[in-house]
Amino acid sequence: MNRREVYDCIGVGIGPYNLSLAALMEEKTDLKVRFFDQTPEFQWHPGMLIDLTDLQVPFIADLVTFANPQSKYTYLTYLHTHNRLYKFFFFHKFEMPRQEYNDYARWVVSQLDNCQFDSRVVGVTDEGDCYKVVIHNRLKDEEEVYYAKHVVMGTGSKPLILEGMDGLPDEDVHHTSQYLFHKDHTLKSSSITIVGSGQSAAEVFYDLLKEQKDHSYQLTWLTRSEGILQLESSKLGQEFFAPDYVDYFHSLTYKKRMEALETLDQLRNGIDQDTLNNIYNILYNHSVSESKPNITIQPLTEVNKIRKEEGKYVLSCRQWQEDRDFSYLSEKVILATGYKPNIPTWFFENFKDRIVWEDEKKYKVTRDYKLVFKENEDRDHHFYTVTNLEHSHGAGATNLGLAVDRNIQIINDIVGEEVYPNQRDTIFSQFTMKDS
Repeated sequence: MNRREVYDCIGVGIGPYNLSLAALMEEKTDLKVRFFDQTPEFQWHPGMLIDLTDLQVPFIADLVTFANPQSKYTYLTYLHTHNRLYKFFFFHKFEMPRQEYNDYARWVVSQLDNCQFDSRVVGVTDEGDCYKVVIHNRLKDEEEVYYAKHVVMGTGSKPLILEGMDGLPDEDVHHTSQYLFHKDHTLKSSSITIVGSGQSAAEVFYDLLKEQKDHSYQLTWLTRSEGILQLESSKLGQEFFAPDYVDYFHSLTYKKRMEALETLDQLRNGIDQDTLNNIYNILYNHSVSESKPNITIQPLTEVNKIRKEEGKYVLSCRQWQEDRDFSYLSEKVILATGYKPNIPTWFFENFKDRIVWEDEKKYKVTRDYKLVFKENEDRDHHFYTVTNLEHSHGAGATNLGLAVDRNIQIINDIVGEEVYPNQRDTIFSQFTMKDS
């Protein structure tokens, strides 16, 4: 590629966040942009596309609506195009099924020319007036070089795993992100243990609970949380996921932001009420014919290590409230232990010493999602990130409902004018006393 051909923006990763950015840029700007992803095609959490599960956010939190309800890429346009609008109308739910969200996103991808899959970004370097982006094109098995004025890192997250998992067979011990890939094998076992809390743990437990009547496995759920807790879903509580709150949160000191995240934990990590009710309904019905169903649910329990022993897996556990250690045996183990930011190796190699860090793992990010460089005074080419933002932008950093607002700010900053309106004063709550 000619060195003088410089893209306005290159996106690293094509998950929902960068896909939204790609669609919004394509529709209302003349920016020359390109987005790369190492996967062969767009698939949103394919290992957790469990039948009859929904998103935890309303359909209005699609890829574009909060920026432009008239966009051709809205979820309602997708429904209309696929002759599903009346079906959704009679569906009488505000949330879209998870499988359909994936299909909707793939439909958007199919209409964009700025997204390139099977292309792994292997390096990004600062060239002084732009960025050099090197990708490995897997279809051609060769490297390609691009240049861009701005870069947006949307590399998402990767599973957190337990000590001792390395080298264990995936079909026996795996993260919930791989659940459906190994489900058939899992169902043939005599005992299954789910480790972790939150929506993913509950959905896998519920799915296996439904299957248990046709199998004979012992089903166990161990979680370190104080209980099987419901997600805070009140209307006023949800206002913490509005851009207005992000403005307030970002203005706090780093210490205060970390304290605020702890207080909002139930907004981030609770379980949907319908899922909990469905689980209890099955448990109750099982108990009619069985004095004690073949099920164990134990909160207050952390699992610190796992090892293989005589065909089974030994979980080293601790009931932390009693301060008591014990071991637990299981033939299969499914880890709902969450995720951590997926920061590419090249990022640390090329930018670690050049940017400002708030601690050893959390980089400093401006309100409009730019990394703060130590020599930031005259910088006119920017590195934006929509990855690893909880410490800087709050509990909604991984919420699909705020993805569009993030992209509005990035687009407006790159273009230098308000392409999409920044909507504020949108909620009833306020988080600081305004001057009278």
